Amino acid sequence: MIKLRSLSILALAFAFASAAHGQLSTSLSLSKTQYLAGEPVIATVNITNHAGQDIIFVSDGRMPWLSFILKDSHREDVTSKGRANFGKMTIKAGATMARQVDLSQIFYLSEPGNFSATALVRMPDNIGGASSTNRILFSQSPGAPYWKQKVGIAGRAGDTREFRIINFSGDKRTEIYAQIIDGRTGLNVRTMMLGEVLTLRKPLVAVDRSQRMHVMFLASPTMWVHCVIDTDGKIVARQLHKRGPQGDPELLTFADGSVRVSNSVPYDAKAAADAKAKVRKASDRPPGTY
Repeated sequence: MIKLRSLSILALAFAFASAAHGQLSTSLSLSKTQYLAGEPVIATVNITNHAGQDIIFVSDGRMPWLSFILKDSHREDVTSKGRANFGKMTIKAGATMARQVDLSQIFYLSEPGNFSATALVRMPDNIGGASSTNRILFSQSPGAPYWKQKVGIAGRAGDTREFRIINFSGDKRTEIYAQIIDGRTGLNVRTMMLGEVLTLRKPLVAVDRSQRMHVMFLASPTMWVHCVIDTDGKIVARQLHKRGPQGDPELLTFADGSVRVSNSVPYDAKAAADAKAKVRKASDRPPGTY
């Protein structure tokens, strides 16, 4: 009798799991497979509703409707930062919707290594259990700073930041990153990709009197990018430049501590697009018209 009851419970659990998989089709993807340690790890969960009626996904206070299983190369669970709130999402019958999540905001992912991620999507009121997505593998590398500089923080005596510029080759392309490290704790404040970079020219870096980092790098054979980043990791300015009449653009630091771009032609993408449209409109005129 006890054995029969155990088998019945197992059969019921299997039925619930099968019902969840039957009503939902789920998948997980990442923005890329190789990351610089500290940068956002963006995961996308796609959910298709096969239940025959609209489904409203919302956490009930006990279990979140969406969760993730993240493991390191030793198959140990990566430490979570606490319960995440994914809000409310309604999927109409037969429809597919996606939810993007930054895994680095949910888990402590600042260290390099190899990892695996799986998402779990729970039906409302836990009816039918949870649907598990595919398992995705990704890695994080520490990167080697091309340039670094410690600076103070305006209005916060004793607090410092370390600016770092890192060239990182991931997923078959070379990208340039800015990284800001807290000088007191050594913790990552922010790591962000500034764009793809051509290594034909070395990036130019300087710090101005407002303790902001200026970075200029070659993004294409004819285009340079100039970014200005503050001590909180915020990009306060971004400008495109073309090569000047006397060679490559330069970052110049003046006696008053300001940093400016020299020997360049500022590029306005909108103005260039408008000019191209005008030329195209002119070429569309019938022959013989002026």
